[in-house]
Amino acid sequence: MTTLSNQGKIDISCWDGTISQHEFHTAASAFAERWNKFNAALPQCSWVARPKSPYLSSTSKDEGYLSVENVIMFPTPAAESCGGGDDKEGEEELSCSRFQEDDFIDGATMLQNHDDASHHYDFHVVYNASYRVPVLYFRAYCSDGRTLVLDDVEKSIPAISAKLLMLSKWTFITQEDHPYLNCPWYTLHPCGTSEWMKMLFSYEPAVDHGGVAVAKYLVSWFSVAGQVFGLKIPFEMLSSIGN
Repeated sequence: MTTLSNQGKIDISCWDGTISQHEFHTAASAFAERWNKFNAALPQCSWVARPKSPYLSSTSKDEGYLSVENVIMFPTPAAESCGGGDDKEGEEELSCSRFQEDDFIDGATMLQNHDDASHHYDFHVVYNASYRVPVLYFRAYCSDGRTLVLDDVEKSIPAISAKLLMLSKWTFITQEDHPYLNCPWYTLHPCGTSEWMKMLFSYEPAVDHGGVAVAKYLVSWFSVAGQVFGLKIPFEMLSSIGN
């Protein structure tokens, strides 16, 4: 449970590392604003609101997810899987429909030049009501639209990240339906997130000054979760949020 002061700060002394849906939306707004300001080399981050449903009388403004799409990375030579060859059998297709090549041609990419060997990643940060923490969903594909299977994804991430995936319980990759798109995506399992978030915030200098701002939650969370894919948070994203 989150314990907040009237200034929107988290009281670490009695906090279990989780946040509410409303707090997630607050932190998501702060994250997107700072990502777009200090991470100009990567695609923009946007908030995607939950579509209105004919089966629901109303939809909360807090329901939705963060989206950063078409991040282009180059795999190691041993991991290249987009230059040809058959897809592995037995893997569930990770797409609602086949991607179109035009979807990937964008000036805002991690690298200015890319070829058929490049891997494209879409990242969505979704609130999990059961664990009460953010969850990183992602899909990976080649320039021609072919989806990467899990084995190819694990081979293409940085070596230090692959080691983390093997040793750490909170970084293992699973596959499940995207809660808003209703098709299978990969995800970093959230089972240990609340534990390491509580530990991470316990080292914040702001603990001695009334608590840590809720707005800092997602920035701090992504500074850890993003490392699985070699994505680093600029220092300015953290330092720009007041305590």
